Parts: sequence; C-alpha cells; structure tokens
Amino acid sequence: MEKLKKKIGSFSFWNWVIASIIFRLILIYFPKNLNLSSRPEVSTPLTSFRRLAEGYWLKQSSMSSYAGSMYHGSPLLLSLLGPLTVKRIEGQPNHLLYSLVSVIADVVSAMLIRATGQNLRLAYLRGLESLDLVKQIDVSEFLFSGDIAALIYLCNPFTIVACVGLSTSPIENMAVILCLYGACSRLIPLAAFGWVIATHLSLYPAILIIPVIFLLGCGPDSPPRKLFLQRHQQKEVLNQSKLPPGFSWGPIIHFAFWAFLWSVYVLVLCGISLKQFGGLWEMFKSTYGFILTVEDLSPNIGVLWYFFAEVFEFFRNFFLIVFHVNILFMILPLAIRLRHRPCYLAFVYVAICSMLKSYPSVGDSALYLGLLGWFVNELADMQFSLFLFCGYVGVSLLSPVMHNLWIWRGTGNANFYFTTAMVYACLQIVLVVEGVSAVLNHDRKLRILITGKPQDAKS
Repeated sequence: MEKLKKKIGSFSFWNWVIASIIFRLILIYFPKNLNLSSRPEVSTPLTSFRRLAEGYWLKQSSMSSYAGSMYHGSPLLLSLLGPLTVKRIEGQPNHLLYSLVSVIADVVSAMLIRATGQNLRLAYLRGLESLDLVKQIDVSEFLFSGDIAALIYLCNPFTIVACVGLSTSPIENMAVILCLYGACSRLIPLAAFGWVIATHLSLYPAILIIPVIFLLGCGPDSPPRKLFLQRHQQKEVLNQSKLPPGFSWGPIIHFAFWAFLWSVYVLVLCGISLKQFGGLWEMFKSTYGFILTVEDLSPNIGVLWYFFAEVFEFFRNFFLIVFHVNILFMILPLAIRLRHRPCYLAFVYVAICSMLKSYPSVGDSALYLGLLGWFVNELADMQFSLFLFCGYVGVSLLSPVMHNLWIWRGTGNANFYFTTAMVYACLQIVLVVEGVSAVLNHDRKLRILITGKPQDAKS
C-alpha cells in the first residue's frame, strides 16, 4: 500500500512539474511578457532585466558597466546573462533565451528543494525511531514534504511572475537552495560554492553561514538532543548508537577551506573583468555599497524606500545602521533556540532578510515559502494559516491596484502603495512568529510523549 501511494504521488508530482513549465512557457509568449518586468514588485534595482541589459550595453561600448548608476549586480552575472539580453531568435518573442534560463533555474531549484526535503524527512523519521516514538506517532500519515515544498516553489505565483518578469531572482534563489542542499547532503564543496555565489549576488545570504555550520556539524533537522537523553534515562541504559551525533568541527574546517577557495576564485574573475574600470573597489562600492546605503528610493514592496524618502538627511546614517543591525540582532537568539533545526533556521533567516532588505521583491518571498514546505508536518497546527493565506492573496491583488492609482491615474498618493507594503511586512512577521511557535510546540509534544508529564512542556 505504501509503495502504491508513493508511485501515485510521484506520478502526480511530475504532472504538476510539467504543467508548471508549460504554464511558464505560455506566459513567456504573451506580448511583452505581460509587462511584468516593469512591475516594482517583480523588478528591483538589483534584479531588473532592463538594468542588466543597460550594464551589458555599457560593457560592450568599452565603458564601466557601473557608469551612470544603472547596473548594480555582479560582473560575473553580467558576463553570463548579458549576451542573452541582445540575442534574438527570428519569429520568437524577445529575450526568449533569457526566459528559458529562468525556467531552467526554477526547475533545478525545485528539484534541489525536493531532494533536500526527502533528506530532512528521512533524518526526522530516524530521530523518531531512535526515540521509540514510531508506534505512538502514525508515520504513514506524514506528508512527503520534499514533493510538497518543490510544488509550492514551482506553482507559487510569486515564483512564476519572477520568472516571466525577467528578474534575476531565480538565479539568486537557486544559489541559496544549492547551498542548503549541499550542506544537508554533506557535499561540502557544493555547499561552499552555493554560499559564496549567493552572498556574492545579493550579500544578505551571508548570514546563512550559521545554519550551514549547524548542518555540517550536527546534521539535518531532528528532535532536540535533550529528548534522546531523557528517553535513555528512562530506560536506564545509554545506547550510544541511538544518540544523535555530537558537534563535529572537521566538516566546518573543510567548508571554510572551500569557501575561501571559491571566494578567491570569484574575486579574481571579478577583478579581471573590471581591471580597466576601477577594479574590485568599483564593484564593492556599486553593489554592496549600493545595498547598504539604500541610494535608490524607487518604490518596491519593502518599507525602507518610503522611510528614507521621508527621514531627515541628518538622521539618515543613524537609521541605516538601525535597519541593517536589526537583522544581525536576530541571528544569535534564533540560532540558540533553533540550533537543532538548522534548515528551519535557514527559512527564518531568509524570511527576515526578505522583510528587512533594501530592495525586496516577490522572488524573495517565493524562496522562503518554498523552504517552508519542508516543514508541513511540523506546522500542521500552526495558527492563523487561513488568515495568512488570505492576506498574501489580498496584498498580491491590491499592490498593483494601489500602484496604478498613485503613478498612472493620479487619484492616490504614495501612502496608498506604502500601506500594502506595511501589511505585507506584517504578514511576514506573523508567518515567522507563528511558524517558530508551531515548530517549538511540536518539539514540546514530543517531550510530553517521552516524559508523560505535561508540565515538562514548558521547560
């Protein structure tokens, strides 16, 4: 019965994958890709296709790609994707080749999410078996979280519009997922490569070094180690083979070596690409400096553009520090509380960055919603699920309307659009808070099953 269920699920999974690819291709053939590339929710100064094309034109004209403050991405990305901005196939839509690269990136990301989800499910089931809880918890009812997460990522409207809207977000998301897949599968060179590339492209994934260290040092998500000790204390026999492995520094040192190697390699390539136009300093100033100083105040679905448009110039540097340090303040407490769940910790970090980064887009939300699918079994009792779903749908529909009233019709103002951005940020906060609470409550339920004492759930 279990094998039949798995075969049916696999068949249905591949049907959905093919359907999502066909749907993307259909949208690509619409005139001008439905103008999604001009939407502020889809394209930002860092992910815009038009800015990529402008940077490539400057490069082909023997000028610095960062001249004129249009392009602020990686010079390597410009070298790889730039040629696709000018190549045409007769009788086919413009930028078809670039769109196909985005489709391929989405499919590869989904497959990596699926493989990682399968690894997480197996690791968690082994943990339950070591705790002798398999008989008390009906494991057959556990959903195939890898398949669900992959389909959430592929079929998510946010992922689709980021792909069809010619954004570079699919490439950035693939690098993040590659990092987590490599760490979860113990493929250390691959994990280091994904982390270096993701950090190089958008800076914020640098904080994923914490979950990666936990993944390599302790292994994938599992019940807290304290539960294993409590179970074996009850039996008065300590079976070392059933205890989760302790923290190991060997893979961490190995990862640091490969991360250093990949970083040097990337910087050398960037230096060669920009040796006539200011070198690496020009890249750092125009990419990471542009992100940290929030120079471009064009509207997006974040909250920083409105705030820094209104704040007095005298206080600008102070609030820049406040907003960026706010992300750093959350790293340590969350790492301590969720150290036994490194992949869920990665989801929380990605969601927080999506909330507070300088130039967010729907592609960032597509990434953390896809990662959230890994934990459908643990989040089954999460509160406000329907409220969050309706909120995301409402914001997705209202944001273009408010932008149109403000920019094109002139019957609204910036507050109309900023209100939807504020609601969107609040929804993400509720999602993170309730998600963390649900996962910790799940661990408390396991503790109750082991000890049989409800009062221990608060410990």
